[in-house]
Amino acid sequence: MPEALHVSSLMLYEFRQSVRFQVWLHSRDKSRGYPKPIAEAALGKLQAKHGRGRGCASHRGLAGCPPVAEILSKRRTISNGHRALDVLHVATALHLSAREFLTFDANQRKLALAEKLNVKP
Repeated sequence: MPEALHVSSLMLYEFRQSVRFQVWLHSRDKSRGYPKPIAEAALGKLQAKHGRGRGCASHRGLAGCPPVAEILSKRRTISNGHRALDVLHVATALHLSAREFLTFDANQRKLALAEKLNVKP
């Protein structure tokens, strides 16, 4: 992408949390997750790219996301089994009027498409 990737503070939190969780997994079973130095390098790269303007966190009006998430949950979760964070990510995109929604999660993709977002890749 030539322009900065706009991400929500929720997405940044979830990424960092997942990296830390991988370290925890690895500490209990060396065949899972990855060691702490790899996690630290990944988090450092994220911070460096974010600092150089390759990512732009949006904090604008995030308090309005939970009501949107509640509507999505009520409309779609019972029939499609969406997880809370997936609903929050889609709600954030809708609330912030995102033009595109990036995901590699099949169920999150299904929700975003149902809500008429332009989903990639």
